[in-house]
Amino acid sequence: MKALVTAALLAATALPAAAFDPANMTEAEKAAFGEAVRDYLMANPDVLIESINVLEERRLADEARNDELLVENNREAIFQDGHSWVGGNPEGDVTLVEFVDYRCGVCKRVSPDVEKLISADGNIRWIVKEFPILTQESDMAARFAVAVQQEAGPDAYKKAHDALMESRGSVNLESLAKLAGDLELDSQAVLNRMNTEEVSAVLRKNHQLAEQMRIMGTPTFIIGGEMLRGMPTEGLEGAIARAREAKAEG
Repeated sequence: MKALVTAALLAATALPAAAFDPANMTEAEKAAFGEAVRDYLMANPDVLIESINVLEERRLADEARNDELLVENNREAIFQDGHSWVGGNPEGDVTLVEFVDYRCGVCKRVSPDVEKLISADGNIRWIVKEFPILTQESDMAARFAVAVQQEAGPDAYKKAHDALMESRGSVNLESLAKLAGDLELDSQAVLNRMNTEEVSAVLRKNHQLAEQMRIMGTPTFIIGGEMLRGMPTEGLEGAIARAREAKAEG
């Protein structure tokens, strides 16, 4: 029986899949084979770890390919939606899209690093998409930011965006009215606009895009054909370099 198990193991590992057919084994042979495989894996756990690592690499590769298809199929809504704020270098050779929630702690932590990266590079087109998913305060903050952009333009929006990212206090009508005043905006006009269809339409489109892109958390970045979901900012530089390489090759 030991010789049979050894032969089966050799067949399973050295021959094409079609040459080894467990269906032709007797129940006793199957049991012996299973026990032999178990003993081998117990004695050589590195093999199992290696297999798991290979499976994980394949899974990540499949996810990356799927993300590339999602980006390609939604390019206009991602990069040219007509309503999202565009900053950095609007004529930059690479576009970085960021989905944010103003009550997201990770978004707040990475925000300074994102700003430094875009400023230091000087050739990145930066798009921000409000994607409030955490709390009612998230929705209020996003509505405020969009309302500021619609009422006062992109420069005022950037100041509001920065203030909301830096804020650690509660978001309510009182705090937003004060923020609008600090930004020298018409507080009542901004607050009145927050619940209009024009603002709701922007958030609705952002949520629809996120659903299509299978984005379920913030921050999520899109650079070139890649999506970085909740990634630390160190991963952005590599994605930017790859996007530039792909553009040069294309």
